[in-house]
Amino acid sequence: MQRRRLCQSIALGLVTSPILNAGLSQHAQGALSDTRITRIRLWNPTGTNGLSDWINLSEILVTIETDSGISGIGQGGTKDLLEDIAGLLIGEDPFRTEYLWSKLYRNKFYPPGREKIHAMGALDCALWDIKAKALDVPLYELLGGRTRDHVECYQSFGTLNVDNARDSARSVMDAGYRAVRFHGVDYDETGRFDARKAVDQTARVAEQMRLGVGDDGDWILDAHTRFDLPDITRLCNLLEPLNPFFVEDPLRTITDTVQFERLRNQVSVPLAAGEQFGDIMDGIRPLVEGNLVDWMRASMPNVGGVTPFMKIAALCEAHNIGVVPHFTAPLSTAAVSHCLFAISGPIINEIGRFPLEDYVNDSYTLNDGKLYPNDRPGIGASFHEDQVNLISEIDAARTDGLYQGEPYVRPDRSYLYL
Repeated sequence: MQRRRLCQSIALGLVTSPILNAGLSQHAQGALSDTRITRIRLWNPTGTNGLSDWINLSEILVTIETDSGISGIGQGGTKDLLEDIAGLLIGEDPFRTEYLWSKLYRNKFYPPGREKIHAMGALDCALWDIKAKALDVPLYELLGGRTRDHVECYQSFGTLNVDNARDSARSVMDAGYRAVRFHGVDYDETGRFDARKAVDQTARVAEQMRLGVGDDGDWILDAHTRFDLPDITRLCNLLEPLNPFFVEDPLRTITDTVQFERLRNQVSVPLAAGEQFGDIMDGIRPLVEGNLVDWMRASMPNVGGVTPFMKIAALCEAHNIGVVPHFTAPLSTAAVSHCLFAISGPIINEIGRFPLEDYVNDSYTLNDGKLYPNDRPGIGASFHEDQVNLISEIDAARTDGLYQGEPYVRPDRSYLYL
């Protein structure tokens, strides 16, 4: 509690934090504190290869250790990509989250792809976990404080049919969720998916979804990038009288803003996209700035962690676009929930995994279809070490000769390279 009072005093400008301000005289090193990162360890849940059967989501757990005894936790990435960049953090001040994110992002000649961004997201989350634990507060306190009492959620199904859609939707409503999502209809017995036929079949299933959720519930169609413009246009217009919450990933070409603009001008149902993107420059910015979607499906660690997620949320708020993260691994969901508690714009969160896996100790708090805040420090997540396997330890910079970028900084020592 003393640390929490200290944090409150810092926010009011009453005192100076010895944690954050120790070493301010070390201008040559650009240090903000005397805490340093000493080791990063990677873990696999027992019985997995690092990927789950939930659309290959990464289950890899990342811990960042410091010489002050405070450790942070994140989840995501692959072993090879995490090992490739983790060494860049050794010896660094863990509280410099923005600086370190730029360093991880710009340390190679080529811009990072989505897989590397995913790995960065796990590390960035762990750094924020350290920062909040150092002040003994939940992460959302460092992101602006709570803006809401709970986060409304929806639950997802895969493909449904006219025989099971109504009861499936009703069961989700009875569990307290705001909405239910489904993926349309499946391919046929020969393994073929006829998009033109699927339009009418999906519309019939959607009628049952609307009956299942009733007047007070909502339903969502995930078109799963399975349709070209003519078919999805016809489907959206068929769905309009059924009042969908939104239609997700409507177009097969997810980065084609010309197609999105044409669709936007031909339909009136709310649209959503973004779960397959990486950072803010990877498809998210043009969709938001063009007001081509109503909901942005940015998720964590896909976008690169807490640092870029909050920027995406601010961009969305400036354009009156809601944020609806895709479901992810449980410790990443714990992290994204803190961001959602601190966002003031419209939000809803997808829940795809509950109850949680055996390796999880603490994660997000879900009751009656809603996420609730807790007062655990950091992201409030932990795992059982007897349920995971250590797969890598990084305690030094890479020494295999592979290029790791140049230490170019601006005159004010902010990171510059690339």
